[in-house]
Amino acid sequence: MGSGNMDAFQIENLMDSEIETHHMEGHVPAHCIAKLGDALPAFGIVAAVMGVVHTMESLHLPPNELGVLIGHALVGTFLGILLAYGFVGPLSGLLEQKLEESTKMYNTVKVTLISSLNGYAPAIAVEFGRKILYSTERPGFAELETHVKQTKNK
Repeated sequence: MGSGNMDAFQIENLMDSEIETHHMEGHVPAHCIAKLGDALPAFGIVAAVMGVVHTMESLHLPPNELGVLIGHALVGTFLGILLAYGFVGPLSGLLEQKLEESTKMYNTVKVTLISSLNGYAPAIAVEFGRKILYSTERPGFAELETHVKQTKNK
């Protein structure tokens, strides 16, 4: 953009490629954690089966001790499910949300720059970029204008 050799379409394509790369790279950790969360209930089931097998080996023990062994088997299942749906799954969802938010910021910058390159006045280009943000994150027009004027005066 600074050298003036690229037109707006070329810069937009380049920025789209960069945003896509950012998005694909960001999906890797979230996807890995989601797969781990998907596997944890199976580990809990394996722990339960192993506990039942161990209990069957110990049928000669008194009933109260057998109950403890069955309890251990159930704890394995409970832990697998708790970790999967109580910790790892929500963590994966949080990573996905953070990725979407950061991608939204890149898209906002892209729209603002491309608008400026296409000849729109800076205030209009910033307004186009502002409109890309989620409504919960989007500053009001007056709020943004006040902030820009304060930044100019510094």
